[in-house]
Amino acid sequence: MIYDLVHRTVYVYTQPVSVSHHAARLHPQVQGAQGCASFDLRIVPEPAVSSARDDYFGNAVNFFTVQQPHRRLEITARSRVSTNPTARPDLERGPLWDEVAGLFEESPPPDLLEPHQFTFGSPMVRRGREFAGYAAASFPAGRPLLKAVADLNGRIHRDFKFDPRATTVTTPVEDVMRLRRGVCQDFAHLMIACLRSLALPARYVSGYLRTRPKAGSPRLVGADMSHAWVAVFCPAVGWVDFDPTNNLIPDVEHISVAVGRDYSDVAPVAGIVIGGGRHAINVSVDLRVAE
Repeated sequence: MIYDLVHRTVYVYTQPVSVSHHAARLHPQVQGAQGCASFDLRIVPEPAVSSARDDYFGNAVNFFTVQQPHRRLEITARSRVSTNPTARPDLERGPLWDEVAGLFEESPPPDLLEPHQFTFGSPMVRRGREFAGYAAASFPAGRPLLKAVADLNGRIHRDFKFDPRATTVTTPVEDVMRLRRGVCQDFAHLMIACLRSLALPARYVSGYLRTRPKAGSPRLVGADMSHAWVAVFCPAVGWVDFDPTNNLIPDVEHISVAVGRDYSDVAPVAGIVIGGGRHAINVSVDLRVAE
């Protein structure tokens, strides 16, 4: 599939901002079955300083500084992205989950140091007995890792209700467990907490999911949204993605942008401003199949 993607973020301030510094993680990943033929980032007002580099996790980041006074900041990223089908992993085969956990409970061998860092707690995901307890029903002794993870993926989809009014971007994962509702970010954090609490490496994936209007309804421009899901590490296979919000394994309709320990590592736009007073933010995403 080839997609044209537009992600627009607009900040409106009640008072002038004298200087602002920002980091934008909006460039789609280029790896495996996903490519990015073009990427264009436009910022108004025009930055005085800008640069680009990869962060610690390998995500493309654009840094910029606006030094002229402004009450409105608009950041628009346009991309053309390709996704290709990948072979669905065999959930019945591969290493057993308890054997994999045993590899990471103590010092792992050098070739497992990269995934090992995703077994620890992080700013927005805590390991705990309550998460291990919830996951336990999916992880009986001797079950293949990917089959167990797929079962957990389905249970979160069934047990938790999608409710955009129940949580905010800063809601702790403990509250999500108690409320049994939230959005894709919450379900990704919850699943990661469950996996890490069993000593299994899990990381957060941010990106987009192609949405389809209901039959007979027009497609609304800009009404798509950012999405989040989970990747679990399976030895001899690598990172395998799971989407607990939709109970599926991502394929050609998921576009990945960044990976990290949790949302705090992959926020699409983050920054510091001097001045500005209060502010309002509007985010719109338009994802369509290229013509």
